[in-house]
Amino acid sequence: MTRAWLERHQIAIYFGSVAFAAIAGVAAPGTARGFDVLITPAIAVLMYVMFLQIPFLSLRAALGNRRFISALLLANFVLIPLVVWALTAQLADDKAIMIGALLVLLTPCIDYVVVFTHLGKGDSRLVLSATPILLLLQFALLPLYLSLMLGSDEALSISFAPFIEAFLFLIAVPLILAVATEALTARSRAVRAWRDIWLWLPVPAMAAVLMLVIASQVPSISRDATKLMAVLPIYALFVVLAPAAGALAARIFALPAAAARAVAFSSATRNSLVVLPLALALPPDLRTLAAATVIAQTLVELVAELIYLRAIPAMIWRHAET
Repeated sequence: MTRAWLERHQIAIYFGSVAFAAIAGVAAPGTARGFDVLITPAIAVLMYVMFLQIPFLSLRAALGNRRFISALLLANFVLIPLVVWALTAQLADDKAIMIGALLVLLTPCIDYVVVFTHLGKGDSRLVLSATPILLLLQFALLPLYLSLMLGSDEALSISFAPFIEAFLFLIAVPLILAVATEALTARSRAVRAWRDIWLWLPVPAMAAVLMLVIASQVPSISRDATKLMAVLPIYALFVVLAPAAGALAARIFALPAAAARAVAFSSATRNSLVVLPLALALPPDLRTLAAATVIAQTLVELVAELIYLRAIPAMIWRHAET
């Protein structure tokens, strides 16, 4: 088995991991609590692995594409929040489902979106280089969005301490370690060998996180299936509207085809794995259903990505910058 083999077969590996985890979660629901405690450490490891893929020390050149960054930010932090606000208004009567839907739909993905962007003929390098900006902005703006969409009184009842803890443990620490690893690679053979080992792990780490997340939440999804039916049409509409919002932002900034597809994939792919710990840190009366709402979106999205691989290249067909 080689890194190239893992990368070629990663979609099959991810879907196999989800299927296995779903079966395991249904067959042995009592093990879900044990999986819960492993999710946050596993995501932290995944973040470190993903950050190692980013050439931080040469990031200035990658981020020099101002039109792409502008389109990406317009899509993810202006257009998508407007879409989410309109779609989730009908969920106001169920606070747990509303919070879960907002958590997952307002946060752009920073991990497997790179994979699907590449497979969908988008510029995955641009998405990868923009990962730190997406992470910082989504954690900075999420409390603001929640206050606006839940109402200030409802938002104040939620402790934002988990957001700070998640940012520190899931983002800041892995990011610092990855930058330090890159900085020391040229000076130390041992660090270079360490990095080379970790570069094998993006696909296995992603598969492991998917297995833990799905296995831990499938019992809740099964138990709350009737309640979750209310959010499924919203997720289905998001599947259609989100890439269109990304394509609109790309058109406003006249991006070439590959960059435009990258914006569309980023707009449509959400950060469920990273926000799940936030849902699990909610008060007891909210956390179970909110977490199930997050994972339900993941299951819908994984199926949607297979459609996007053909639909987004067809929707954004230009091959040259005008």
